[in-house]
Amino acid sequence: MSVMDAIMAQCRNTALIMGVIALIGLLLQKKNATEVVSGTLKTVIGFMVFTIGSNAMSAVVNNFSTIFNLAFGIEGVTTQVEVATALALDTYGTEVAMVFVLGFIFNLIVAKFTRFKAIFLTGQHFLYFACVLALVFIAHDCPFWVTTIGGGLMLGFFGAAMPTLCQSYMNKIVGADNLAIGHFNTIGYWFSGWIGKMISRVSPQKQKDSSEMKMPAFFQLFRDFVFSVALFMIVLFYVAVIAAACNGHLPEVREMAGADIWFIYPFLQGLQFAAGMSVLIYGVRQFIAEITAAFVGISEKYIPDAKPAVDCPAIFPFAPTAVLVGFVGSLLGGLFAMLLMVVFKSPTIMIPAAGICFFSGGTCGVFGNAYGGWKGAFVGSFIVGIALCVLPLILYPAFSALGIAGASFPNVDYNIIGAILDGILGLFTFGG
Repeated sequence: MSVMDAIMAQCRNTALIMGVIALIGLLLQKKNATEVVSGTLKTVIGFMVFTIGSNAMSAVVNNFSTIFNLAFGIEGVTTQVEVATALALDTYGTEVAMVFVLGFIFNLIVAKFTRFKAIFLTGQHFLYFACVLALVFIAHDCPFWVTTIGGGLMLGFFGAAMPTLCQSYMNKIVGADNLAIGHFNTIGYWFSGWIGKMISRVSPQKQKDSSEMKMPAFFQLFRDFVFSVALFMIVLFYVAVIAAACNGHLPEVREMAGADIWFIYPFLQGLQFAAGMSVLIYGVRQFIAEITAAFVGISEKYIPDAKPAVDCPAIFPFAPTAVLVGFVGSLLGGLFAMLLMVVFKSPTIMIPAAGICFFSGGTCGVFGNAYGGWKGAFVGSFIVGIALCVLPLILYPAFSALGIAGASFPNVDYNIIGAILDGILGLFTFGG
C-alpha cells in the first residue's frame, strides 16, 4: 500500500473523523489543553467502543436472520436502528460523519437566522438520521459533495424545524414553553397528540388520565431498557428456533449453536444481543456527549434565544404510566403490522423491536395522554406502532442493495422524509 493509499484509508476511519470533529469544537470554545486532549480521546475511544458493541449485535442479528429464514422461508428484519446505524457506519462512515457534523453546523445557522429556534441535542438521533439521509443520496449515486452538503443541510434544517411541530403538545405536557422534543419521531408524536385531541372532542367529558390506571407489576420491568431488549430477543429467537425445528431444520440450528446446547442457544443469543446493545449505547453516549458539548457551548454563546430539543425520556416523569401504556400499544401495533405482512405475503417481514416500542411508543403514550387520557395514549401509540413497522419497507430495498440488511431505521420522520427525498432524487440522474 502506498503512502497516499494509507492516508486515504485513514481519512475513512470514522473514529478518527469523530475525534477531529470534537477537537475542532473544543478548540473553537478555547478549552484548555487538558480538556482538548481528554475530549478528543474520549470521542475516539467512545466510537471504538461503539464499534465493538455493534459487531456483537450484528453477529446476533445475522444468526437470527438465518434461523428466521430457515423457519419461515422469508426475510425477517428487526426494526433495530442501532444495528442499521452500525452497518451504515461500517461501510459509509465518512459520508455519514460529514453529514452528521454539517448537520450540527447548519442546525445552529437555521436556529440563528430563522424562526425555528430548536437546537437538537439528542446526538444519537442526529446520527441515525444522518445515516438515513446519507444512504438515500448514496443509493442514487450522488457525488460525495452532494451527499454531504445536501444531507447536512437537510439534517440541520429538520433538526431545528421538526421539534416545532410538537411544541404545543410539549407545552401542555411540561407546563412551560422552555423545552422542545429532540427525537426524530415528531410526526408520530404530533399524530398521537392529535388522536388524543380527537378523542377528547368526541367524548367531551374529562378523559381518565393514565396515572389513574393500575398497570400490572410485570410491565414495570420494561422500564429497564436492557431487560426489555434481552427478553424480547430471547422470545424472538425461541420462536424462530422452534419453528425451524418443526420444519426439519434442527440440524442447521445445532450447527449454528456449536458447543452450546441448541435449546439454550436462543437464550444465550438474546443475552448476547442485550450485552452488545449495552456496550454500543455506552460508546454512543460517550462520543456523542463530547461532540454535542462542543456545539452546545457555541450555541449558548451565539444563539441565546435558542430552545433545547432534548431526548424523549426527559418527558417520561410527567406521565410515567402513559409511557407503559404507549409501550404496550406500540408493541401490539407492531405485532399487528407484522401479522399483516405475513397475511399479504410481504417478501420482507419487519419485526418490532422492544427498544423502539418503549422509547418512541412510550413517548407517543405521553403525547396521546396529554388531551385524550389513557385512551389517547393507547390508540395513538398503537397506530404509530403500525407505522414504525410498515414504513421501513419503503426504503429497505434500496438500503439492502447497499449492504444495510437485517435491520432497519424505523422512526416515522426517517421514513417519510427519506421517502420524499428518494422520490425527488429519482427525478435526476447522477454519476457516469
